[in-house]
Amino acid sequence: MWSYFARRVAIGIPTLWAVITVCFFLMRLTPGGPFDAEAPVPQEVLNNLRARYHLDDPLWQQYVDYLVNLLRGDFGPSFKYHDFSITTLIAQGLPVSLENGFCALILAIVIGVPLGIAAALAQNTRRDYVISATAMTGIVIPNFIMGQVLILIFGVWLKNSIFHLPAGGWNDGAFANRILPVFCLALPYVAYLVRITRGSMIEAVRANYIRTARAKGLPFRLVVLRHALKSALIPVVTFLGPATAFILTGSMVVETIFQIPGIGRYFVQGALNRDYTLVMAVTILGAALIIAMNLAVDLIYIWLDPRVRYDQQ
Repeated sequence: MWSYFARRVAIGIPTLWAVITVCFFLMRLTPGGPFDAEAPVPQEVLNNLRARYHLDDPLWQQYVDYLVNLLRGDFGPSFKYHDFSITTLIAQGLPVSLENGFCALILAIVIGVPLGIAAALAQNTRRDYVISATAMTGIVIPNFIMGQVLILIFGVWLKNSIFHLPAGGWNDGAFANRILPVFCLALPYVAYLVRITRGSMIEAVRANYIRTARAKGLPFRLVVLRHALKSALIPVVTFLGPATAFILTGSMVVETIFQIPGIGRYFVQGALNRDYTLVMAVTILGAALIIAMNLAVDLIYIWLDPRVRYDQQ
């Protein structure tokens, strides 16, 4: 397993480098720049700004300098937030996104997986139809609509009741301010987990080894928990790999709607402002987390399925 781990890390490094390279040149080659604004800037001022941030250097020189600084852990200065470096902005926004994302991930797993199992064990019954229909509703309704609906219900209609919740803002991470964004962030993943768990569990309980275990007289509940569940969780874990990366790095839509100072919101503002270094930093963090989570998923396969042996490959 350790040799496989080393190979995957060796593959992940050039993969991350390729992501950095493509994003760097795409950002620089796109028309416009970080200092373009509605009000034209005098050419002398523009030249000074470009020289200050080394944007007047040859493109290859900017690329080499960026890689060297990146190896030192320096994401560079922000072109729009002049009083902050990118490292400072990430240090402020990443913990907020991680807190919300972790809570949403736990909520999605705790709700989605049991509902999927319940629907699969009652296939083609009323319970199955209700759970499946509810999950499909959660999939087709996008976050930007669900967020507005939650704000309308709990922030406006129930304003004078005990169920009133803040419509936005972070308030230093107060519990009441977390509820709506976490629920809105978790809802689509709950729906996906219900659908994936249901389908994989239906397939697992029809396997020959499950029939054999039941024929030997083992209780059905024990067969499901000890044998069928591990096999059914393989597609779930596969989905949770990249999903965890996306949910932990923050949802751009959710953080923008609820005015949460996470890195997802910084990514939106950076893209609108053409803040090269800010967009690059968020992209690098997301890509690194996806690579790490995919590796974690492959290692979890060994625990879920004893037949998986990476050292033999």
